[in-house]
Amino acid sequence: MIFNQLSSGDLIADRRADYANMLAESGELQAAAELMAQALELAPNWAAGWFRLADYEEKSGRKEAAIEALGNTLRLNPDDIFGASLKLALLGAAETPEQPPSTYVERLFDDYAERFDEALTEKLNYSVPEKLAALIDRTSGRRRFRYVTDLGCGTGLFGERVRDRADFLEGFDLSANMLAKAEGKAIYDRLSQADLSLLPEVCGLFGELEERRADLASAADVLMYLGNLESVFLIIDRLLKPEGFFAFSVEKAAAEEGFVLRPSLRYAHSELYVASLCAGHGLSLIAIEHTIIRMDAGLPVSGILFLARKGA
Repeated sequence: MIFNQLSSGDLIADRRADYANMLAESGELQAAAELMAQALELAPNWAAGWFRLADYEEKSGRKEAAIEALGNTLRLNPDDIFGASLKLALLGAAETPEQPPSTYVERLFDDYAERFDEALTEKLNYSVPEKLAALIDRTSGRRRFRYVTDLGCGTGLFGERVRDRADFLEGFDLSANMLAKAEGKAIYDRLSQADLSLLPEVCGLFGELEERRADLASAADVLMYLGNLESVFLIIDRLLKPEGFFAFSVEKAAAEEGFVLRPSLRYAHSELYVASLCAGHGLSLIAIEHTIIRMDAGLPVSGILFLARKGA
C-alpha cells in the first residue's frame, strides 16, 4: 500500500525504514521487523511505520507482535486510514467490522486511481463491467434507460459500457481521485462523491437530487468494500423507480457465511444473504450468474452477478 510509505518526519528513521523494506522484499522478514522497530524507537508516533512493522511481523509468523503493532497504529490513527481494524479482525484480535472505515476505502482508491484501469484490465483480468453489461442486455433486450446511476463508479469502466443506452448517466464514488479520472473520460452527465456505508439521508445521493429517479442502478465490483449491505439496499429502495433495475456484483462467500472478511481486506457475500436483502427490500431477482471476476495473486476470484427489479 502507498499508505505505509508515508514519511516519519525523521530522516534517520526513514532511512532505516527504507532498509527494512529492502530486507522484506528480499525475504528477510525478521531482520526487516527488527530494523523497522529501530526506526520506530526514533519515531514512536509514526502510525504508518507501526502498520508497516505489523506487516513484517505477521509475515514472519509473529502474530502477537503484529497485533501489538496494529494496536499502536490504530491508537495513533483512530480514523484508521490504514485499515488496521480489518487486519486485527483477521488476526482474531477484534470483531469483524460490519463496514470498513470509509477513510481507509477513500484513501485506498485515491492512491490507486492513476493506475486503476491498467492494473485491473491488463494485470488482473478484471471482467465485471463487461459481464454485468452483458447480463443486463440478455435480460432486458438491450433496452434504453432514461436515467442510470452508477454507484461506486470508479474511473468509469462500467459507465463506458452503458453510456450508449443511457439518456442520462450519473456516477458516484467515495474517492475524489477516481471521480477526476472518470470526469476525464467525458461519459457522465453528473459526477459526485457519496458513501454507500451511510444511511440514505446522509450518503450524498439525495439532498437536492430527487428520489425514485433511476431506471437502472449499478454497483460493479463495489460491494466487496462493504460488509453489511443493509445501507446499500436502503439507498437502492429510495433511488430506484418502480420496476427499475439494480445490477451488481459480489465476491462469493459460502452459503452459511452471510458476509465474511477475506485476507485481501475485501468482503465476500453469499447468494442467500443477498437474496434475503433483495426480498426484504421489494426487489425480485431476475438473473444470477456465478463467474470468475478477477485474478488475485495468480488465483481466480469467484463472484456472483445479480440483476434485480423493484416492484411496481
